[in-house]
Amino acid sequence: MRDKRFDEGSGVSGPYVLGLGEVDEDRAGLVGGKGAHLGALSRVDGVRVPDGFCVTTDAFRRVVARAPEVDALLDRLAGADPDDREAVRALSAKVRRAVEEAVIPDDLAAGIIGAVARLGEEAAYAVRSSATAEDLPTASFAGQQDTYLNVVGPAEVLRHVSRCWASLFTERAVVYRRRNGIDDRTVRMAVVVQRMVLPDASGVLFTADPVTGHRRTATVDAGFGLGEALVSGLVNPDVLTVRDGEVIARTIAVKERAVHALPGGGTREVTVEAGQRERPALTDAQAVELVRLGRRIEAHFGCPQDIEWCLNDDGFRIVQSRPITTLFPVPDPVPVPEAAGGRTPSVYVSVGHQQMMTDAMNPLGWSMWQRTAMVPMHEAGGRLFVDVTPRLASPASRAALLDVMGKGDPLVRDALETVLERGEFDLPVPDAGPVGPPADGAPEASVTEADPAVVAELVERSETSVAALERDIRTKSGPELFDFLAEAFEEHKRVLSDPLSMRAIMAGMEATWWLNDKLGEWLGEKNAADALTLSAPGNITSEMGLDLLDVADAIRPHPEVVAFLNGVQDDAHGDGFLDGLLKLPGGSAAREAIGTYLARYGMRCVAEIDITRPRWSEHPATLVPLILDNVRNFGPGAAERRFEQGRLRALRTEQDVLTRLRALPDGERKADETKRMIDQVRAFAGYREYPKYGIVCRYFLYKQALLEEAGRLVRDGVLAEREDVFHLTFQELEDVVRSRRADDRLIARRKEAFRSYGALTPPRVLTSDGEAVTGSYRRDDVPEGALAGLAVSTGSVEGRARVILDLADAELEEGDILVTRFTDPSWSPLFLGVAGLVTEVGGLMTHGAVIAREYGLPAVVGVDRATRLIRDGQRIRVHGTDGYVEILD
Repeated sequence: MRDKRFDEGSGVSGPYVLGLGEVDEDRAGLVGGKGAHLGALSRVDGVRVPDGFCVTTDAFRRVVARAPEVDALLDRLAGADPDDREAVRALSAKVRRAVEEAVIPDDLAAGIIGAVARLGEEAAYAVRSSATAEDLPTASFAGQQDTYLNVVGPAEVLRHVSRCWASLFTERAVVYRRRNGIDDRTVRMAVVVQRMVLPDASGVLFTADPVTGHRRTATVDAGFGLGEALVSGLVNPDVLTVRDGEVIARTIAVKERAVHALPGGGTREVTVEAGQRERPALTDAQAVELVRLGRRIEAHFGCPQDIEWCLNDDGFRIVQSRPITTLFPVPDPVPVPEAAGGRTPSVYVSVGHQQMMTDAMNPLGWSMWQRTAMVPMHEAGGRLFVDVTPRLASPASRAALLDVMGKGDPLVRDALETVLERGEFDLPVPDAGPVGPPADGAPEASVTEADPAVVAELVERSETSVAALERDIRTKSGPELFDFLAEAFEEHKRVLSDPLSMRAIMAGMEATWWLNDKLGEWLGEKNAADALTLSAPGNITSEMGLDLLDVADAIRPHPEVVAFLNGVQDDAHGDGFLDGLLKLPGGSAAREAIGTYLARYGMRCVAEIDITRPRWSEHPATLVPLILDNVRNFGPGAAERRFEQGRLRALRTEQDVLTRLRALPDGERKADETKRMIDQVRAFAGYREYPKYGIVCRYFLYKQALLEEAGRLVRDGVLAEREDVFHLTFQELEDVVRSRRADDRLIARRKEAFRSYGALTPPRVLTSDGEAVTGSYRRDDVPEGALAGLAVSTGSVEGRARVILDLADAELEEGDILVTRFTDPSWSPLFLGVAGLVTEVGGLMTHGAVIAREYGLPAVVGVDRATRLIRDGQRIRVHGTDGYVEILD
């Protein structure tokens, strides 16, 4: 498109040279990220920035427009396969050469030379690239374009300006832009020219710990001479850690080399005198002073900063500042109560790790979950967190919280204990009274027995409530819809918090824990409940997988249908395939089977707690690969056969356990108690999955109504497209509906933020200081080289690892072991075709663990970085009883 071309006539023409004092963050489009930040820095009280000027993006655009071959080369670069590194390397080199050789017009050259003359023709200069996609809050682009130091003389400044323009197309910059979804043609290059500082010491200041994320901890890297020695890895820096105005840790490196400026221009490496090599580059007082400057800069820009600095006899100079883009955001607002004798942080537990969905959510998604959840939740980085500080404050509630967390995910418990063990903060004991439910919403009341008939009653109640919602929501639109939804959300929470439902869930969970504890004590059995819960009745999630086997049975006899579906599988836009089935022999039966399946499960999808994710009913082609796997890997009647096999195995296990118990002292009592618990766990274990199903049913109805409203907003010209509503919170969407006005810039910012959040890894535990606490297993029973995790389904299996991050990419063979980040109920049909399961996220009672036990799959969850440490295709052995994974290759 013409507006993306480097066309001299496109855009608004502006000045070609601007002093740093003339620019700030609002002019980033004209002077690039670095130039904008430096201009803003020059206005911060107490911060000194070397004098300089910017050669603007208008100058770049004008020069490149005089080299028409650049456009043709960019067309070829855009069409190159991003995985063909050789092609990208060759084409980017040609673009660089063309840009660097482009002639600078006389008036532009005169403007640059005049700016140099005003600052001093004999001075040395740093010439730095400053692209418009640079030093952004979501992508720093650090090191992607070039910087040249100690450039002397106007002619050399001009030459190095051209080299900076050309560095927009280094191979590393082109690849980085592609990874961040940025079109090469949308980026412009400015150049910053500053008087050189010839420092005694230089380095980098991070105003937050770049590893842990702790916002009150600053890290200073320092070395002798120019900072190039540190950036290039020529020397190890001194590292000083500063917190609350005090150096709390220091590492002084042996600095054998440094980079100094040459009198005539350029730089060189020099040898540091032997007596100076172990001398600190900064004193503690200087480090503390530097961090104070950093805090001013951080306050100005509103986020933690990565700051380059120089020090000479005249004090500190700041030569660059950019956001630290790798930190996980802190929930906002952050309550920071003060306690007598110390400071109390807030401590947050990740909701996504308990819901088995750690991907970033759109604002409508996380705000809807907030609105319908039973406990207050805080958003950060597109994820939700629960503030557990009040529960940690009281010794009684603390013990209960740690117990619940430990049963669900030992890494969360260990992370919380790590925070508590430090003793850095005082936790005040709150006033007597309720402190709210645990972070996972589980009730604290103990339940040991319940009437199995309540399950049928609870399912009927839920179905009746969903049917009423479906009937009533159809009649609502505009502001009336949001008034109705306010009432619907209260009904949603009432169903979710039904005491009878809570007792049924706890009855199954407590029976599981009892069986594992007692049978471990009496018989030495590990995780004995796993085999006893095989094919437990009433599990909606396992039924979903088995029912898809029945769909395969309806399709398998018809080769034309199978061939047609193989074509659909390869078609990214194949969601209209259902009508196409009717034209084929056997197609009517296939369509009916898929339609029946969608009627019952079509509201489900991957990451289904996010209302903005496409549901199976919206994109039914998502199911086609799973159906074809079932056609290929299973025979007729597999669903009924597998369920019956599991039921018989559970029955045999029960008989074996009871027989062995009766042979023990006081065996009849132990057997009677165990039989009662087995009956209880089989009656209630399946219900554990039903409340989530009810939530997702309601969510689909909410989504359909909101999208209809979004369609009306598009027709009225309020929004550009329906899916824009996904980037608004529920409250913001309601405001748009009532006011008939939308903020397009807000939506654009939200889209960019959501894209950047996808690159972040959410922590299990996060403090209000920004520290991500991961936790560890602290076990000594894991073989060397094995990966520790949580044992959730017994057995051991060896096979080929299939590392799958997207359900749509699943292509499995018999005996494969699924390795992924997390699984929610939508993954359960895939479990039927694998021999074992390994996930990075999960706990004993999360969905993946429940279904793995239901299907009898050896499974280990909570294996940190499993998808990075295990390569696709490696042979691994999953120890589902002992909780670790061996890599055999």
